[in-house]
Amino acid sequence: MKAEECTLYHGGLKGAETVFGELAEQYNVNEVIFTFEGHRLNRDRNAVSLSEEELQRGDISMEIASRMMNRTYYETEKIRRVLQAIFHMVNKGHQVFVIGTILDDNSVKGGTGWAVELAKLFNRPLHVFDQNRNGWYTWSKDEWVDEQTPKIAFDTFVGSGTRYLSDEGKVAIEKLFADSYQG
Repeated sequence: MKAEECTLYHGGLKGAETVFGELAEQYNVNEVIFTFEGHRLNRDRNAVSLSEEELQRGDISMEIASRMMNRTYYETEKIRRVLQAIFHMVNKGHQVFVIGTILDDNSVKGGTGWAVELAKLFNRPLHVFDQNRNGWYTWSKDEWVDEQTPKIAFDTFVGSGTRYLSDEGKVAIEKLFADSYQG
């Protein structure tokens, strides 16, 4: 698969998403950033501002989101909009790559965890680089399986993750693109 035939979807935030975007640009991968009015981006190349109607298509009860992620989300409009935008990323991208921390309950730490839960729900190929364990893990048969290095195998994919990207996390994203598009 040629890089220029692929599209990366992400949220344009600092850290992992910025690095995914920079590498997409370097490798000539199409890039779409989902955002909404009032959302501050670190990277805004090809940003698509979701309308109120589009955001509503990704709406979910904060109670359900809290239950799925084993944490408490309160009814704040900003968090709701972020979760709605993440829905659009995962809905468009067939394969999901996340940089973060896998928790003991199999969820992923932070807001990034919502992309992970949606990928599980939508049955998307899902790969997480756990910065604490310094390795990639793939979701398979309701558990995380150690994986050497995944590859981008579909023409649409999501790149998401922590704002607090470690050097190892950055190298993992760089290797993902190099292995996927130079081999």
